[in-house]
Amino acid sequence: MPSPSTCPCGGATFATCCAPFLAGDAVPPTAETLMRSRYSAYTLGNEAYLRATWHPSTVPSERIVGENEPTRWLGLEIKSALRLRKRQANLLESPDADTVEFVARYKIGGRAHRLHEVSRFVRETHDGVARWYYLDGSFPD
Repeated sequence: MPSPSTCPCGGATFATCCAPFLAGDAVPPTAETLMRSRYSAYTLGNEAYLRATWHPSTVPSERIVGENEPTRWLGLEIKSALRLRKRQANLLESPDADTVEFVARYKIGGRAHRLHEVSRFVRETHDGVARWYYLDGSFPD
């Protein structure tokens, strides 16, 4: 559990950053905010939040958070969305679709790893509430 003064995603205090999203008290307003809250959910092993924010068309049937291999998350870096958009000339501009490029550092069994992903997100409205969902990701070279 993070200390009260820090948020796993690197934002402000956990209570004012990702905690309201993970508790269901607020809806992330942007794809980047959802990405940050999902990273925090991974650090906390919050399987329910990860499933709820993964688009139903691509959510895996198997567990998302590994039970047998404890992962120690070390940090999250969000890459510039502007840089990403410049690199992807064919990116369709839509208010209900977005991408977030990030690098997450973690350790498994004392060995350091780095996950560099370009994630795609879609926003859909259900019951009058617009929500962002993680769709899928690719791994740049």
